[in-house]
Amino acid sequence: MIIGGIEIKKGERKHIEIDIARLYDSTEMTLSIEVIRGTEDGPVLFLSSATHGDELNGTETIRRLLSMPMMNNIKGTIIATPIVNSYGFNTKSRYLPDRRDLNRSFPGGAEGSLAGRLAHIFITEIINNSTHGIDFHTGAINRSNLPQIRAKLDGEGVRAMANDFSAPVTMNDDLRDGSLREYCYQNNIPVLVYEGGEALRYSERAIICAVNGAINVMVGLGMLPDHERLENSPQSVNISSGSYWIRAPHSGLLVSDKKMGDVVEEGEALGFITDAFNTVFEAIIAPYGGIIIGATTTPLLNEGDATYHIARYEGDFNLNERME
Repeated sequence: MIIGGIEIKKGERKHIEIDIARLYDSTEMTLSIEVIRGTEDGPVLFLSSATHGDELNGTETIRRLLSMPMMNNIKGTIIATPIVNSYGFNTKSRYLPDRRDLNRSFPGGAEGSLAGRLAHIFITEIINNSTHGIDFHTGAINRSNLPQIRAKLDGEGVRAMANDFSAPVTMNDDLRDGSLREYCYQNNIPVLVYEGGEALRYSERAIICAVNGAINVMVGLGMLPDHERLENSPQSVNISSGSYWIRAPHSGLLVSDKKMGDVVEEGEALGFITDAFNTVFEAIIAPYGGIIIGATTTPLLNEGDATYHIARYEGDFNLNERME
């Protein structure tokens, strides 16, 4: 295996720095990669995070995984990129300096925008060398996500990976143009997108779920022995009927009665909008039942701001017991 012009032989572990475009003050920027190659052939699993530079939980997840002694005894190969968008990571920004979203710029090109060039390097050096992948994300600034898997579940091998990961919720999610997940789907590379927590914050709950889930995926792929399997939720809630955001009916202060993971019924009040003098009161009502999988983390809302992300579900199981 050759990545960034560096050969990684069986049984080797190497840290690789691939040059990307410098900043205009001549500061060198690199794509930092850790490759762990087992002594036996097997799957090549990429682990990536901070594609959006302000999403930190995945970086900590990969750091913890790389520190585990079991990773030195894998069958196959791990290609770990804890910080894909180092530009955004250093400036605490979701985006690149050209204001483009890297996760809408794949596969990119060698002669394209800065985002397109970084996407091209990442595809060429990491993704095209991989057979499977997990891409770690969080919610945006002032929004947090319940730990969840988003995947195109009809892709070969994807559903098995999602079942092994066993996040609280698994969403059968449509592909987005220019996303890493779309490129992998089109090139028959099974990939999971993990969402958990919010931008610029560590969430221990989301990180533990991500670490356990990644290890369980490696067990399922035969990269680790079965006794390394860790406990996540006993069975993920599969979402097949979509999700929707409830938005603030007008500007004001949010007083929330619900938290992420709560099961809500159609017509149920989730909270209300008021102001500092109690002259305003308007309840926020769920138009459909489902699970709260995302929510704002700030009470300061303008009219139209996203407040609760509700996933609708299908099944005759007791959802309250499952979420508990």
